[in-house]
Amino acid sequence: MDTVHQGDRDGEKGVYHINLVDEVLQWEIIISLPAINEASLITTLEIALYCFPFKIQNFHSDNGSEFINKKVERMLNKLLIEQTKSRSNKTNDNALAEGKNGSVIRKHMGHWHIEQKHADKVNRFFMEYFNRYLNYNRPCGFATVTVDERGKRRRKYETWMTPYERLKSLKNAERYLKPGINFKKLDAIALEYTDNEFAKIMQKAKRKLFNSIMDENDLKLLKKGEVIQKKSFTTK
Repeated sequence: MDTVHQGDRDGEKGVYHINLVDEVLQWEIIISLPAINEASLITTLEIALYCFPFKIQNFHSDNGSEFINKKVERMLNKLLIEQTKSRSNKTNDNALAEGKNGSVIRKHMGHWHIEQKHADKVNRFFMEYFNRYLNYNRPCGFATVTVDERGKRRRKYETWMTPYERLKSLKNAERYLKPGINFKKLDAIALEYTDNEFAKIMQKAKRKLFNSIMDENDLKLLKKGEVIQKKSFTTK
């Protein structure tokens, strides 16, 4: 997992996104909060972990004090989840989450400043639309690793499927689901819309979100044609 800060402006901090990515399935849960502090972070992490339909075995993060502390440790122990952290100066230890920060969060949310007071609106968009789109409708590349005659590992991305499809492809996949969760319930979510249909629904919700949180400074930029790039209004 990792955090993404949604910009500063005039000395004021923007909202923070917490990005959790499963390393096997690339199942991704993003959740927002106004600021990083112990009280709100613990609640946010518990909600995010609850959103995964399968059991979590390990929780990995960088060395940030927001994650490496006694309160997070107690919360994870209560959930029977082990905790690991990245090694010093080993940036690849958290590469999957950091890659998703750019290819997913920055691509859709941009780098522009979103005031902390809008954290609930952003979070509602993530929970109702974006997380569902990422896990049930957006294909991810899964590497096939081979070793050549010199012992060098090579990766080819020939397998593309959604995280949900990847979950179902596992042998005896049902055993990984949390109690009370079954594939009949999950299929109802996955099959309600086609991938393209829900992508359009998500993009419509994103435009509605951006329009609702634009302030006077953003409107001025919009008149100059400068805010389109910053807000990623495209439907690609």
